[in-house]
Amino acid sequence: MARLDMTKTVGTVGEYLREQRNSAQLSLRQVAHLSGVSNPYLSQVERGLRKPSAEVLQGLAKALRISAETLYVRAGILDPDEDGSRSVELAVLADPSLNERQKQALLGIYAAFRAEPTSPDTDGDHTPRPEEDL
Repeated sequence: MARLDMTKTVGTVGEYLREQRNSAQLSLRQVAHLSGVSNPYLSQVERGLRKPSAEVLQGLAKALRISAETLYVRAGILDPDEDGSRSVELAVLADPSLNERQKQALLGIYAAFRAEPTSPDTDGDHTPRPEEDL
């Protein structure tokens, strides 16, 4: 999973959150309360001064009734792709029993496995047949 330029994405996610909050006609204080983050922290996120965690983004997505996936992409946590791999990444990010460090470790391992070339001889599904033992 390649990382996006964080200087660009931190500001982008904040700007996007502000746009969504304004479209929903909610105050900063209301969104902070609904998402469970502090008012000053949310203000810093919107101004591009802080990079929110996946948990914070998930709370903000619920509060604003928008896609958490969109926020993850804008924050640089997920790469935009079309091959369906995001479903695994989203499941890891949405798991409340994992902490942020565990989530990042799992995503790193998943990305490493996806980057490995596979071939029919090394796919892990090869079960020896009796005639192969001879």
